Amino acid sequence: MFNGPTIQDFFKQFPTDDACLDYLMQLRHGETLDCPKCGKHGKFARIKKEKAYSCAWCGHHIHPMVGTPFHKSHSPLQKWFYAMYLFTTTRHGVPAKELQRQLGVSYPTAFRMAHLIRDYMGAVDGEPPLTGHVEIDETYVGGKRSGKRGRGAAGKTVVFGILEREGEIYTSVVPNASGKSLIPHIEAQVPKGTRISSDEWMPYRVLTALGYEHTTVDHGCKQWADGDTHVNTLEAFWSMLKRSIRGTHIHVSRHHLPKYLGEFEFRYNRRKRPETMFADLVASL
Repeated sequence: MFNGPTIQDFFKQFPTDDACLDYLMQLRHGETLDCPKCGKHGKFARIKKEKAYSCAWCGHHIHPMVGTPFHKSHSPLQKWFYAMYLFTTTRHGVPAKELQRQLGVSYPTAFRMAHLIRDYMGAVDGEPPLTGHVEIDETYVGGKRSGKRGRGAAGKTVVFGILEREGEIYTSVVPNASGKSLIPHIEAQVPKGTRISSDEWMPYRVLTALGYEHTTVDHGCKQWADGDTHVNTLEAFWSMLKRSIRGTHIHVSRHHLPKYLGEFEFRYNRRKRPETMFADLVASL
């Protein structure tokens, strides 16, 4: 399994498209398997003139690229793997222009590859319940503008987040910061009885009545923490997200923002095991 963070390690393990195809076959189907046609257990042999493997007993073919974004792509499989390597080893994301430069493909191809990879990064984890002690908060994405900042700022996209202390994070683009927009996400992701820390935003005041253990800090009075009640962990994630968008992507439209959120969730949720990021992403295809 790939577990090296360097480019040298990557190209040592994946020097050719064939090496990438073998890795994909092993991750998706294993070294040995029961043949879907004849039912016999054993290894499938590579078919040299096809991107497929054949059952030694009945000749049934398995095409490991079917159902993945590589299946009908004209780009070599190694370039797809290298693009995913870049996405799983960078902290601030990979712009399409950088993929275009490193892969030697057209900008439309790089743009499409980047968004397909983000789609899969966002889909890997699903939406497991967040328990223990969680933080909730919203942020506003859209660059610097004159006028009001924070809640109520014009022309920005509202993003809501729920973060489990020492666990995973959930984010979603929402229409606004009203209770109607925020509370359904909390009820869907956080079991009743869970402890929730938030700031003093009025829509959160119903959480105790809804069955949560709710504690707050008053940001309006410059109170950032009260014991272990704070949203500092989530604020740090927002800060990283915005720095990355400004420094790497310059601007992200509301339409594409959920894909970028999924990408950053993927990295955050695997921060303690970065060596598995590449394998997790390939295995999700």
